[in-house]
Amino acid sequence: MTFRNAAAAFALCSALPAAAMAAEPRQVEVGYAITYLGFTGFRIDFKARFDGDAYDVESHTFKEGLIKAVTINYDGRNRAWGGFDKQGARPSGGSLSIIVGDKPRTWLAQYGPGGTLSEKSQPEWKPSPDQAIPEDKRIGSLDPLSAALSVGLSGDAACDRTVPSNDGKRRIDVILKKIGTEPAANSGVPGARGDLLVCEVYTRRVAGEFYDAPQEAESKKEQPMKLWFARLDDTPFRYPAKLEAQTGFGTVHGKLLFFHERPLRDDEKTAMQR
Repeated sequence: MTFRNAAAAFALCSALPAAAMAAEPRQVEVGYAITYLGFTGFRIDFKARFDGDAYDVESHTFKEGLIKAVTINYDGRNRAWGGFDKQGARPSGGSLSIIVGDKPRTWLAQYGPGGTLSEKSQPEWKPSPDQAIPEDKRIGSLDPLSAALSVGLSGDAACDRTVPSNDGKRRIDVILKKIGTEPAANSGVPGARGDLLVCEVYTRRVAGEFYDAPQEAESKKEQPMKLWFARLDDTPFRYPAKLEAQTGFGTVHGKLLFFHERPLRDDEKTAMQR
């Protein structure tokens, strides 16, 4: 697993759980650092607003420090919005805006009945026939941030699922498997309550545009990422709290930097209704 892939996979699994289902409208902010050889390389910050049965979540993934200085530029912003019903999150749409080097890309997805989606890319994506994402693989897939929300919503079952993710060019499955638990007192995660879930996370290519040739078994190409999920508030939902990922050059670590929550202001409630 590469440093960038580890950061991207952590970002996928790091969306805020739907603490929104609590009655009080509120904002939650969580920050993470991804480090390599003791140097911070990526930051991932989340801000989520919850009001009644509605949510609006934003994330920002960016490089900083030495890694930013010596590697290609990367800056990614994601947004996901929707509501809740008795089955959990009901996504209405999601978007991403990414800059790699000096090349920007945006993608907007809006969800319809039966898992259908309409999408718009800028610049327009024109895949070759072998890179196109078939319609049956698009149905039911979610933008990266909406897919991540579905993990946090699952609480104690967060590790036992396959998440269909689609970023407009690549359709992958993110597979989470529970491998154990760890007492909060031993975890080094500030504010954690009870036991942390420990999961292995794999990715599986489904369709789309990839930059290197697939191997017969992707598990032979890279080791799974290990991810810890913790309870940090009074809800039953779980937040990603720690990460370890093996790369060809050493171990990448991810850690929780901060967790803040507060009631929504009236102007923020109004903005969510627009």
